[in-house]
Parts: sequence; structure tokens; C-alpha cells
Amino acid sequence: MPSIPSVDVQPDDAIVVVEHVFKSVSDSTGTLDILQDIHFTLGARQTAAIVGASGSGKSTLLSIIAGLDTPTRGTVRLAGQDIFAMSEDARAALRAQKVGFVFQSFQLLGNLTALENVMLPLELANRRDARAAAAEMLKRVGLGQRLGHYPKVLSGGEQQRVALARAFVVQPALLLADEPTGSLDFATGEQVMRLMFDLNRELGTTLVLVTHDRGIADRCERRITIEAGRVAPAQEIEV
Repeated sequence: MPSIPSVDVQPDDAIVVVEHVFKSVSDSTGTLDILQDIHFTLGARQTAAIVGASGSGKSTLLSIIAGLDTPTRGTVRLAGQDIFAMSEDARAALRAQKVGFVFQSFQLLGNLTALENVMLPLELANRRDARAAAAEMLKRVGLGQRLGHYPKVLSGGEQQRVALARAFVVQPALLLADEPTGSLDFATGEQVMRLMFDLNRELGTTLVLVTHDRGIADRCERRITIEAGRVAPAQEIEV
């Protein structure tokens, strides 16, 4: 099959622009450089996997893209806006409008039902149709009969599908996923990833995921490999 080089899109067309990001932390033993001069762009609807060895800085980079962590130097532009020129409150508001998250540990609220978990970001955005929209998205992920169930009675795969529904229900411009199948068995993980990519195509979301799974990385249009805190030279990805 033909291969496509992992080439950046033009910044004017980008949803995410990472601009020469550095991240260092210091303690009594000295300074540790976690990320060094990371820069790339991602366009609308693109899928990208951030890969690398444990401790290479993948999750730190994902947190910086989200504006949850701050770089030592450099910045990130999301939908054209410099997120580190904003106040924390403004960044939080932008995340609520533009960004969805899926985590390895699901991050569902145990005292809320599946429906209430998915309703939460809509309610925070003052959506009057929160209940109907959340119910529809849960049906889309195959949980239409589990709306009133609490996370503790859902399987791991069901919990991750609730998390997917919560992430996609706001129709984010960008979805960030950190090892989304890390807590799941292979078959369940496959079901979740097929669903994630289906929703990505259906809603036109830009998808960035951290993964150790080469099979998952190979499904993405882009592979961003972090080695010793830097982006490794672009490789061609078979599609």
C-alpha cells in the first residue's frame, strides 16, 4: 500500500500548533529536561499517535497541549489561540468548548449515573438539551440501556464507552486520549478503539492519543515519536 509522509499541515489550517515547547523541572539534585524544542502542527480531522518509551515525556506533552501543564518555554495554539497568553480561567473555558479527554482510568464520577456523567460537560456549558444530547450519545456508543447505571456496576469497557460519550458529546475540535485502552483486555480495547475512530470520522474531530500499542499507532495518520524529550525524525506510516 502507498505510504504517506508524516508532514505538518500549514499553520493557517491547523487546529493544534505546538511551537518550540521546552519543559524542565528542578529540585535539589538539579534540573531534568523532559521536553526539548517540540514543534509540530495538526489539522482538522487528523489523527496522531504520540509514542515513545516510558518516561519519554508523552503524557507531559499531552498535558501541555491541553493547557493543563505549562511549558518552560514555547507555546501551543489551539484553533488559532495562544493558550498560554490566556488566564487559567480563559484556558479552562476554551477547553470546555474545544477539547475532549479520554483517560486510561476512565475518570468517571462514581456518584453520578452514566447519563449524568455524560450530561456534565453540557450542563457546564449551559446546554438546555443536556439530557437528550447525552442520552443520544450513550445510545451511539451502545449504552442506551445503561443510562441509569453507576460506574461501579459497569464493566471496564462500558466505563470507557461512557468516557468516550462524555468526551464526544460536546463535539470538540480536539480529542486528547492518554492510553485509552491501557486498562482493558485486547478484545474490549479493540471495540473501544474502533468506536473512537468511528466517532472521530463522524464528528470531524482532531484526535491525539498517547499509546504504547503499535497497532493503535498504525491506525493514525501521524506518528509523533518522542525520544529523549525530542521529536524523532518523521517516519513514513503505512496506510
